[in-house]
Amino acid sequence: MAVFTPLSDAQVADFLSSFDVGSLVSLEGVAGGTENSTFFVTTERRQLVLTLFEQGEHEELPFFVELLDYLDEHRLPVPGTVHDRDGIALHSLADKPALLFPRLPGRHPVSPNAAQCRTLGDTLGRMHVVSQHFPGHRPNPRDLNWLTAMHHKVLAYLSAEDQTLMKDEVEIYQGVFGDAPELPQGALHGDLFRDNTLFEGDRLGGIIDFYNGCTGDLLFDLAIVINDWATAPDGRLDGERHDIILSAYQARRPLSDAERAVWPIMLRMTALRYWLSRLLVVYVDPPAHDLRPHDPEQFRTILKARLDHGALPLPQASHA
Repeated sequence: MAVFTPLSDAQVADFLSSFDVGSLVSLEGVAGGTENSTFFVTTERRQLVLTLFEQGEHEELPFFVELLDYLDEHRLPVPGTVHDRDGIALHSLADKPALLFPRLPGRHPVSPNAAQCRTLGDTLGRMHVVSQHFPGHRPNPRDLNWLTAMHHKVLAYLSAEDQTLMKDEVEIYQGVFGDAPELPQGALHGDLFRDNTLFEGDRLGGIIDFYNGCTGDLLFDLAIVINDWATAPDGRLDGERHDIILSAYQARRPLSDAERAVWPIMLRMTALRYWLSRLLVVYVDPPAHDLRPHDPEQFRTILKARLDHGALPLPQASHA
């Protein structure tokens, strides 16, 4: 979250007049983030978040609205969009697409404890059960097809060793996933790092920032979670967090045999996905705004750890 387009109280008060949310009391720009302008909005009736979309494919915004509303209707802890009196969520403000959300409670967990990991695994499992029936469609923008097409753009900036590592990995993924049976599909969050969750103590207040949301392999989403939530600073997997998240997840949605077979490779592929995307930001396509990009080395370390130490055994599924 950040502010790249400043807004006045008068602009926001006029914007809110189309919604049944009360009158503006205060407006606060939110620091941080890399893509959109974000504001905390307080009215005399409720607390809200206002987001202006600065870049990206604006024609895809209806997908995100539909996904958030669908998950909210199924009682997942996500910020379902606020619709105006005519039932419309997506508006324009300061010549930018704009959405209004309820402000969810909590803070990002820095070092998730066992209870937080269990809650996250359970919630992601519930979300994936529900999301298999979501009618919308948006291809995964960071899948194997993207890796195959984009990894060539960063090779010139890498050492000979890392060039070989990246090329060999992509070739392995093509072989494994090209021959594998189709994995269970559904709507994904696509970027479910710790800083896209809000906790009040051990209670999950919300999952936020669905702007990498898409449809595709549910296992892709789960691997992203494990690589962030259950990884030690040296890149190796933390066995306790790993088992807690995966046991809670599988109590809701047991992994198929096909998913279990490709799980170690999926962990590697999603690690490379972030290594590559961060390299692209550093060397090829820097952000439009003057912000410090994430360090690519973190996910190179994770990828190397998955190669050197392999995946941990998957817990067996047990029903809640």
